[in-house]
Amino acid sequence: MSAPQQHSEAEVDPVDSIVPVIPIVLPLVGAVLMFLLAFIAVNMA
Repeated sequence: MSAPQQHSEAEVDPVDSIVPVIPIVLPLVGAVLMFLLAFIAVNMA
């Protein structure tokens, strides 16, 4: 039997690359969403 092959490069988990930017992106998306909802409400009034 052959030995299991090991990759020389460390595998990068896509979730681990996204997690550090969540505290920055989440408030920005929330602010944009609130602005769009307020804009829609003002235009419909």
